[in-house]
Amino acid sequence: MLATLVMTVIGADRPGLVQLVATRVADHGGNWLESRMCRLGGQFAGILRVEVAVERREELIAYLQTLEVDGLRVIIHADASGAGAVAPGSFAVIDLVGQDRPGILRSISAVFAAHGANVEELASERVSAPMGGGTLFQARVTVFLPASVTVAAVRADLERIAADLMVDLKLEPAVRWRFIPGPGRMSFHRDQPAVRRGQIFGGQPRAVRNRPPRRRGPRRSATAGARA
Repeated sequence: MLATLVMTVIGADRPGLVQLVATRVADHGGNWLESRMCRLGGQFAGILRVEVAVERREELIAYLQTLEVDGLRVIIHADASGAGAVAPGSFAVIDLVGQDRPGILRSISAVFAAHGANVEELASERVSAPMGGGTLFQARVTVFLPASVTVAAVRADLERIAADLMVDLKLEPAVRWRFIPGPGRMSFHRDQPAVRRGQIFGGQPRAVRNRPPRRRGPRRSATAGARA
């Protein structure tokens, strides 16, 4: 039987930090399932999810906590992804960019909260505007919308505040993928806009467009062209 652990890690950035964590997980027979990690302000931080045999769970936790000697703090949480009923709904992605100012995310996140939308992923940064135009704030947010909430309703509320915030934003339904284990095999199925939370695997693979087969006429030989 397997136990799943979710952990956050943070420490002063230097080469080899991921290797320290990955080695301890592997040495205890653990499997690294998924993670989000990055360097910010001289610190390396991330969140990851691993699975390990139940009988080795406590041993792995104790071993990971010794990383604090190496300057890497690890906080371990129980995985609650399977707890409770799976709520139906859909995903949406919001891209926004505008002149940097305090309060942009406060206003945007207030719209999400008003609709009961859950922020699944958020990435943001400040960049220099071209031609010396100051500093821009840009962000990409993936949210999970309850089945009772439409993308159009959220988009309308965001557009109402976009002018005051002086930002350009775009909201579109997200293309996500589900991991569905089968007997003796593993398969990946593309979700439609209405999906179930907790059954999502990975990020947003590039969608493959279905194009009709190209019609080809009869081949014309080189000799026939020469005779013509």
